[in-house]
Amino acid sequence: MTAPAPYRSTPLFDNATLPMALQRRHATKAGVWGVVRVIEGRLLLTYLDPESEVVLDSGQAGLLLPEQPHFVTPQGPMRMQVDFYDQPPG
Repeated sequence: MTAPAPYRSTPLFDNATLPMALQRRHATKAGVWGVVRVIEGRLLLTYLDPESEVVLDSGQAGLLLPEQPHFVTPQGPMRMQVDFYDQPPG
């Protein structure tokens, strides 16, 4: 069985283009999973419910569950993107 493909992806963001909305509390919509992909550098992904933090390095990804509040914080120069799925990603 093949992994589902994202139905939408954000543009590639770097330190200069990362929207403030992603750096403040927000959540995916009901029925939407997100995958934060770090292309270069390092990013801190903070989950607010349940509370936890994970540092994502280049080549790593962080899973966002539907309606899960979170935010991201760059840890120096970085490039990242978010893919969105309408079912759990592989």
